[in-house]
Amino acid sequence: MKRRDLFKALGAAAGAAVGSPLLRALAAPETPSHEFFVLIHASGGWDVTLWSDPRFEPTSKIDPATDALVEIDKLKHWKAGGTVESAATFAPVKKGGLILGPCLGDLLSHSDKITLFNGVSMETVSHQDGTYYSATGRHLAGGRPTSTSINTALANEFSVEKLLPNISINFPSTFLEGDLDLRVLPLRVSEIATVERSLKRSNLSVLPEDRDAITLLLADEAQQLAGLAHNPAPYQGLGLQYEALRDLIASGKTSIFDSAAIKKNQPTFFPASPNALEFQGAMALNAAFTVEAFKSDLTRCVSFSTSSFDTHSTNYLDHGLRLQECFDVIARMIEAFEATPHPTKASAKLADHVHFLVISEFCRTPQINLQNGRDHYPNNTAMVISPRFKGGTVWGKSRLDDLLPDKVDLFGDKQRPINPADVLSTFLHSFGVNPRKYLRDGEVIQQALV
Repeated sequence: MKRRDLFKALGAAAGAAVGSPLLRALAAPETPSHEFFVLIHASGGWDVTLWSDPRFEPTSKIDPATDALVEIDKLKHWKAGGTVESAATFAPVKKGGLILGPCLGDLLSHSDKITLFNGVSMETVSHQDGTYYSATGRHLAGGRPTSTSINTALANEFSVEKLLPNISINFPSTFLEGDLDLRVLPLRVSEIATVERSLKRSNLSVLPEDRDAITLLLADEAQQLAGLAHNPAPYQGLGLQYEALRDLIASGKTSIFDSAAIKKNQPTFFPASPNALEFQGAMALNAAFTVEAFKSDLTRCVSFSTSSFDTHSTNYLDHGLRLQECFDVIARMIEAFEATPHPTKASAKLADHVHFLVISEFCRTPQINLQNGRDHYPNNTAMVISPRFKGGTVWGKSRLDDLLPDKVDLFGDKQRPINPADVLSTFLHSFGVNPRKYLRDGEVIQQALV
């Protein structure tokens, strides 16, 4: 038998296995939704005193940023305020009901859409623990996540029927608890180029129909392994992802992952010199990809990380610009969605149905250390941009003398600081999802919702 005939015969057998009643049930289409979700992890821990919770005067333990500590030449909203040891601090930026720092960049023009949760109590200064606490609402146990991440929960509710329901680019994604559809197992990659490279294959020795047959065989093998495994879910999910790969190739949507095509279709994300991005170029590509993926209705949930804000030493000079570039990219996304029709909802634009949640693992110390940087600190800010939240508002607060989370009156008769589970619960609740389906802890902050 010729090699190609063997592939065809084996592919037909694999196709029969993948078409089994179990998998047909798993692949049944769900009720369509019009909502899209962008989850962003500000990696490394950002300095909230430069944007969401500004500190521009020395107060007890707080050393404000100055032009001696932060490179200000390219910061669009830095205006000199007072002085600290002969160095200029910044003046706060007042926009509507918000008092902000100088690093919002172009996102400042969309401040009426921003909902901030300040004084978020992290109870940790560990990168890994804080990262997963922000994304799942629970601390690590024995170094392992113990709950499903917010992107997976949203994909399970709103993206199951899409070709690639849950695309995760360096985002802290988990698939652990609850009644989860196997199709929302996160497709985790380090960068879009990883998918691009996997889809680009030479036809010199293996033709497209051969690769299709091989993919079917891999899907069949995954299901066989599922039958042998104590926990079959990962293998069943892998088999479904192989099927999704075949559907993606057949749909002709593989060009969405082509970085050259992304840059050509979304040029505003890639400014030319002298305004070229110095730190958030990878984030810009992820963001531009997200716009293209939503336009084509490839998925309803994309999550990704920024470049690092972990500035312990003299690299703190760059922290303001790192923040500004991050927020400039988010502003470009908002503007792209405002200019793009909704792919399935007539007479609607994407911006009316796209919801952002931006998190970090903690913030940076209010004190400058001996290396002219800032270290890890158990306070935080989360940012939401969504038509379902009251824009131009701040919920929660930090203490004036030490920047630690402060108690607030948002939880009935109990005063306490906001924590990540509260933010995640509120986000899920705003879309009619019962937070207890995915979260053990957290209360809904009803006051923040429209």
